[in-house]
Amino acid sequence: MDRYVERRGRLLTSARPMPDFDVVAADGPWLLRSDGSRILDGSSGLLCANVGQSSERVFARIERQFPKYTFGGAAVVRPTVQLELVDRLCEAVGRPDDSVALVTCGTLGVEVAVGLARGIVRARGGKRGAAVLTSDLSYHGMSALTLALAGNHARRPRPEDALGLGPAFPAPYPPTHSHGGAGCDASCAEEVAKAIDARGVEFVAAVLIEPVNGTTGGAYVPPAGYLRRVGEICRERGVLVIHDEVLTGLWRTGEPLASRHWDGCEPDIVILSKGLGAGYTPVAAVMVSPELAPLLRRADADPLPAMGTMAAHPLMAAACLGVLDELEAIDHQALRTRGDTLGAALRSMAGLPGVRAVRGLGHLYGVKLAPGLLWPVLRQAEQRGVFFYPFTGAGEPRSEGLVVAPPLISTDEDLDFLAAALRGAIDACC
Repeated sequence: MDRYVERRGRLLTSARPMPDFDVVAADGPWLLRSDGSRILDGSSGLLCANVGQSSERVFARIERQFPKYTFGGAAVVRPTVQLELVDRLCEAVGRPDDSVALVTCGTLGVEVAVGLARGIVRARGGKRGAAVLTSDLSYHGMSALTLALAGNHARRPRPEDALGLGPAFPAPYPPTHSHGGAGCDASCAEEVAKAIDARGVEFVAAVLIEPVNGTTGGAYVPPAGYLRRVGEICRERGVLVIHDEVLTGLWRTGEPLASRHWDGCEPDIVILSKGLGAGYTPVAAVMVSPELAPLLRRADADPLPAMGTMAAHPLMAAACLGVLDELEAIDHQALRTRGDTLGAALRSMAGLPGVRAVRGLGHLYGVKLAPGLLWPVLRQAEQRGVFFYPFTGAGEPRSEGLVVAPPLISTDEDLDFLAAALRGAIDACC
């Protein structure tokens, strides 16, 4: 073990104040450890393994593509499998006529979405600048640009490294938008209007927003009417709306897109990633509405953003088709029912000592814990056979908690096991 610890230290990646565990096999939402025990994936890995592991459907798609060709630039080799993915994905999320860019991760998806938005507003005319505005409780990726744009306090660069960028408006949640004790409502969208007008309408290309908050704060759900009003404000000013559904897309919240929980808030651009690759492949898809995509193809338009060597990779596309096969095989009404049942089980813990709040929907919840309890609870949960992902706290003082986001293929029995293990872990720590 000492040799492993020494070697582990050479891998420059995230760590936690708990031992990792040696996995020798996986089956759906379960991981088998080298000691013979199994552990339930309570957070879908890094909130991406939506259809669990060892999927025969995903493997069959990769196996079918592999002997044909494993790499082919889409500008050179006819992108047959990629076009099949575009068609299937657009139908799956109810945007059948969108144009789609396929890239390699959520961060690059956000960067490409920003570039496309800027190209669209310039082609449309009337803009002297192309700023993209975000909220102070947002996370949109790990590049220099996306970290500087967003509001995740734990990952924001030093001021001198932030490229002069930063979040522009408060998110509609109490940790960062206080109303003297009252909750937020749809009128909080007026903060977006203020931010656009303060910058100058002619200088703003787009507002980039997570329809449901991800891991910065932990699964906050916007007030009813908020997203609709943001869309109205933006369209009144000729500003595009980009929904970052990297984490929430493809039924994570019980709908194909999280924005579908509310009427009248269809965005201009959507970014999907985690649930599309489902842990089998790095991928992101940037979807542009059919009303706007033709502007990107005009002879006088800016060149499309560079998308990388591995963009639209054929094996990536094949794996994603397998993920869609899995997702479409799910009974979505039963999925919503299981999500509601999971939510009820988690909300019943809100009265336990040490639990400050439970929020979320579908298969995405944040459990806010009292200060100092996060790692003890995670340790106790792992001893009971479930692991979870911690979220980045918000507000002052900073909150802390864990994300409950099991794979969408989890059974009723799996979710009962998860809830019992979490309750037992909390009881043991309090």
